[in-house]
Amino acid sequence: MRFEAVEGLSLGLGESPVWDEKRGLVFLCDIPTGRLFALKLGEGVVEEWVLGTNVCSLGLCESGRLIVSLTRELILFDPDTGSRETLAALEGELETNRLNDGKVGPDGAFWVGTMDQRLERQAVCSLYRIGSDGQMVRKKEGFLISNGLAWSPDGRSMYHTDSGGKWIERHAFDPVNGEMGEGLRIAEPGETDGRPDGGAVDANGNYWSAGVSAGCLNRYAPDGRLTAKYELPVPSPTMPCFCGPDRKTLLITSHLYLSPEILDKYPLAGSVFLTQLPVAGTPVHRMKGF
Repeated sequence: MRFEAVEGLSLGLGESPVWDEKRGLVFLCDIPTGRLFALKLGEGVVEEWVLGTNVCSLGLCESGRLIVSLTRELILFDPDTGSRETLAALEGELETNRLNDGKVGPDGAFWVGTMDQRLERQAVCSLYRIGSDGQMVRKKEGFLISNGLAWSPDGRSMYHTDSGGKWIERHAFDPVNGEMGEGLRIAEPGETDGRPDGGAVDANGNYWSAGVSAGCLNRYAPDGRLTAKYELPVPSPTMPCFCGPDRKTLLITSHLYLSPEILDKYPLAGSVFLTQLPVAGTPVHRMKGF
């Protein structure tokens, strides 16, 4: 598999790419610089916004706006006008926790988890569902870094990972009301395997996981079997995203939080990469009511 870097785009911690088929753009963020980007395939960055705080994850809304998670706040952002509106705030968690990976599910709600930013992390983080009433409802708790959200093609399975705990779980999921079953731990990839960061699912039901600690992209069957491993030209990929009109272009973000010695060896760290696949990704969902 050949990966090509998008020219002129280097991010501190690139995350949360999402394909907007109506605009023909990929939206993605750079968490530490608080920047949101619009990327046109084949052209590069066509627009950039600075939101003034950590931009941690995002999703599409039915109205064309974006739902964006900042450090401890969820906002609705209109990329056409630049207007923003506060939707909800994170409460009842340690002040050192921040929002992290988030995606819109097949139930039309935004799902987002938190992470412990302390050096000595503890299992004090949660996963929330934000529905059309704008309320944050805690659905799962007890992990270090919530990550890897993705859903099966039929919407009846939800994937969720703990990048700190190094596991991948699959939940039974109701795509109508967003109810989820108990988590079934299907894989426990370690540092050399590729600690699980962001994830995506293809049309065949395979779960693609960014192996942030091993410079690879891992493809898992629904039962957790590792069916393929792809080496990347950087040591720390963060999230895959299926995009393009046929959803067969795979985009992968990465980060450059590396030692100087490693950065010298991997000058493309922090880049965004593209490759073509024979399989499409699952359709992108939009948040209902906003």
